[in-house]
Parts: sequence; C-alpha cells; structure tokens
Amino acid sequence: MLYLLVVWSTLAIIAWGAIPASPGLAPLVVVALALYVTVPLFVFMRRGFGWRAYPTAAFRLYVVRPILYTQLLLPIVTISAVLGLLVGAMAGAARAGGQIAAAIALVVSGVLLLAGWRGSRSLVVRDVEAFVPSLPAAFDGFRIVQVSDLHLGPQTSRRFLADVTNSIRGLSADLITVTGDLIDDRVEDTGLFVAWLDSLGAPPHGVYLIPGNHDVYAGWASVRVALERDSSAHVLVNESQLLTRGGAALALVGLGDPAARRASPRGEQGNSAAPDVPRAFSAVPAGVSVVAFAHNPALWPSVAERGAALTLSGHTHWGQFALPRLGWSLASPFLEHAMGAYQDGEALLYVHPGTGFWGIPFRLGALPEVTVVTLRQGASASLLVGATRAA
Repeated sequence: MLYLLVVWSTLAIIAWGAIPASPGLAPLVVVALALYVTVPLFVFMRRGFGWRAYPTAAFRLYVVRPILYTQLLLPIVTISAVLGLLVGAMAGAARAGGQIAAAIALVVSGVLLLAGWRGSRSLVVRDVEAFVPSLPAAFDGFRIVQVSDLHLGPQTSRRFLADVTNSIRGLSADLITVTGDLIDDRVEDTGLFVAWLDSLGAPPHGVYLIPGNHDVYAGWASVRVALERDSSAHVLVNESQLLTRGGAALALVGLGDPAARRASPRGEQGNSAAPDVPRAFSAVPAGVSVVAFAHNPALWPSVAERGAALTLSGHTHWGQFALPRLGWSLASPFLEHAMGAYQDGEALLYVHPGTGFWGIPFRLGALPEVTVVTLRQGASASLLVGATRAA
C-alpha cells in the first residue's frame, strides 16, 4: 500500500504541473494511470511473482513494459521534482521550479530510453582471439560463436532475431554456444527458442546450451525436456563433452547456474541445474585443454582452479548501460567480473554483454552482441578482444 501511495502521489504531482488548465481532468488521468501501472503489479506480487496465465506478446508489450518503464521513471522524476521545488522555493517560485525540473527529467529520460531502444536493436559482431598454450595444433583456428542472454519470448522482435540468425550463419562457426538465459521466464517460451535453433543450421561440432538463472525461474526440468525432445542441441549441465579433431582432443565443460540452489518461483526444485564444478570436470582426461561454459561469471574462480583454459560467460548484460573505454558498466559495482576480458594466470574469461535484453528494450554502450571466439596456440595465455562491427 505504501508503494501505491508513492505512485499515486507522484503522478498527482506530475498531473498538477502538466494539466493546470483542466483541473477536472487531472484527477481522472492520475487515477487511470496509477491503476494501469499498479494493479497488474499488485496481482503479480500477490501470485508469488508470476502470472497465472501465459503472458502473450500484447500483454508483455502493453502491460508489463509500461509497468517497468514506470518503475524506472518514477524515482527519477520524483527526485527531480523535489529538487526543483526546493530550488524554486529559494526564488519564490516553488511550483514552477518543480514543474520545470520534472519536465526536464521526463524529456531527458525519454531521449535516453529512445536511444536505448535503438541500441537494443543494433546488433554487432565482435572477434575475440583466445591464446591457449596447451591448445593442440589441430584446434588452432577453431571458431566458437557465442550468443548469450537471448531471453526469447513472444515480445522478441522477429526482425532482430532474423538478424541474429543471419549473422551467425555467415560466421563459419565450428561450434555455437548459447551461454544461458535462453528464454524469458516461462517454459512456454521454449518453443520459440527451439524454432530459432532450427534456423541456425548445423555447425560441424554442434550447438551447446547451458542454463541461466531465468531458465531456472521458468522451471529448468521442463525446459530441458523440451530442449532435448525438440532440438538436436547438446545440453551440458555439470558435465563434459570431448571433441576430436585431427587426432587431438578438446574438452567442453558446461556448468549449472547458482540460481538453481534454491527453488524456482513456481515451486519446482532446481537443484538438478545447480553448479557442481567437481562433477562437471570429473570425466575430463588429464592434459586435455578445457573450454568451459558458465552463465554466471561468479563461477569462474572455481572453474579456473580446475584447469579451464577459457571460460565463456554472460549473465551481467554489462548492466545494459556501459562505458567500455572506462571499463565500467551498471553491473560493475555489484560484480567482480562484470564485463569483457579477464585473466588469472593462464585462465581466461570472457563475459558476454548479451544478445537480447531483459525488462525494457534498452542498451547503451553494451550493444547486443554475437561473439566469434577463435582459439589460438600461444606461448602464453591471453585474450585479444577486437572492436565491434555491425552485424
């Protein structure tokens, strides 16, 4: 109820400033907006942070998304209006100061949101070279195409998804991996993901999938059944797969996700997808180079201790807002390994910025990416991260 009071009072302040010529209309507008953005949220919270019925594309676009935009804009506009009131009061024009500050905040936020929407559709390709001293000569030049955090659902732009498909198909991948958050919170979204997998074609060494936290929230057991029943992709959860090429071997290791250490919001136990690093590496032959897939980069230290030469992660989205030249993103204050390349001894990590988005379509400085990771023999371990190019 406190939240509802904040929403209603904030909208009242905005309406008071924006509709001064129509005092009879302002209260109706305030009530309508407040109900529209709070009643569905209240229902969502009352039902254990979930929708009883499957949220269609229209529902996600015209109900869920306005709620999310509201949650983002309310504190910005409210703080701006209060500061404007205080500054205006010093000049004897408190109301005008509040109105001007709120209007500026709305305009600036609107421009940023529009730029972020544009960014969420601006697919790029990045080349990353991973130099691995122990890499067999037969795997020198081996190309792994990584996508991550697609969050596929009915709200996903079909045109954007086609761009991702066409980009991948033009990259001559030896192997494709999707490092978690395949779908957007509902098991029903798996059908769209499987259809997208079918559009990729079959690279020589296949397609590999691991779960992310949102796949766990959707109910990982059911998601995995659908993936293995309806697609030819390899699902790796705390297990390894040995690739052979020219008489040499390379091990792929897929990890579960930490979100599965507790029950999913829908009551399904997710322990089968919880990370188990010793088990994941148990079948890896001694002396074989390892490429690991771990959705959450927080797993990297334990994976590196087990000898993984290269770990490919996602999860962070780079906060969907980043300043790459400064090595900073919205995720940086919360995560030790938030974006880009990291190295610890001979262990390498690349944290993918994500290919889709979660919540609102917003990306600035962290554009949706398809990454081409080329394995190279090298005297010492290193990651060479190239600039992005338009897909």
